[in-house]
Amino acid sequence: MKKPDLHTVAVIGTGVIGRSWMAVFARSGRRVRVFDTDPAQVAAALAWFRADLKRQRREGLLKKKAAAAQWELVEAVESLAEAVAGAGYVQESGPERLDLKQALYRDLDEAAHPAAILGSSTSALDMTEIARGLAGAGRCLVVHPTNPPHVVPATEILGGAETSPAVVKRTTRFMKDLGQVPILMNRYVPGFVFNRMQAALVREAVDLVRSGVCDVQAVDDSIRSGLGLRWALMGPFGCANTNADGGVRDYFTRFGSSYQSLWDDLKTDLRFDPELIERIGRQTDRVLPAPLEAQRVWRDRLVLEIRRLKAGNPLDSGRGKRKR
Repeated sequence: MKKPDLHTVAVIGTGVIGRSWMAVFARSGRRVRVFDTDPAQVAAALAWFRADLKRQRREGLLKKKAAAAQWELVEAVESLAEAVAGAGYVQESGPERLDLKQALYRDLDEAAHPAAILGSSTSALDMTEIARGLAGAGRCLVVHPTNPPHVVPATEILGGAETSPAVVKRTTRFMKDLGQVPILMNRYVPGFVFNRMQAALVREAVDLVRSGVCDVQAVDDSIRSGLGLRWALMGPFGCANTNADGGVRDYFTRFGSSYQSLWDDLKTDLRFDPELIERIGRQTDRVLPAPLEAQRVWRDRLVLEIRRLKAGNPLDSGRGKRKR
């Protein structure tokens, strides 16, 4: 059997994440085979992909020839075996249940070429558990994207206990080739990196609304017109580094006790209940009255604009330059 390369990939599962991976692979020139146990889900994913390509053409983001080329690269198939045949990389985006992931990975490990990499979009599960007992556990790893990956490039990469370091390195290079930004993890923690950080922020946002400190409008404005403007350019450590004349060391030395005091105060008994969810829903509806799909299109377009702006205005690190 001929060893597969990374020019042919398989997407297994075509929900919101799986369909977005289709776009990531197709725009990079990869041949994409798509499979889902629900044919209606595949049809919906292909309809979404076609509509997105048309939208990009209307907005002048994509030429007609390039859009047609991407569309031609995506093929829906009728079986998992057909999807992985000849694929050098497989992106699994199935249901977020350990037993279902384990069963699916048994099938993938049996059907895919032994040299193919098996990546999972899981947002919380440990690959050590997913791949436990598999003969091919060494080629299995978490490749968890930010939603949606065709717009937001950060992608967490984490091997299991038996994952080959060479597979992690090869996958990291592959993600970079696709235009993604690998977030390499050294060990498993529930929620990985950005879902843990997101959960911490969302917990406090919900608690501020629940306790009556402020409403949804105020919380969202504090991020989109405050913290988020900086975070679009640099992370929390980069922001700390620029918020004190002496850099990050000076910042955390000066404000460390203040943060500690806030951390001690952030402990709550917060729990979701139907009344709280409905209250948040009503306020969110007032803040964002546009149809949900229009919100997504607006979000995606603006995120891409921010990415283009950042790429055209890189921070000059000054490394390697000598003073004269």
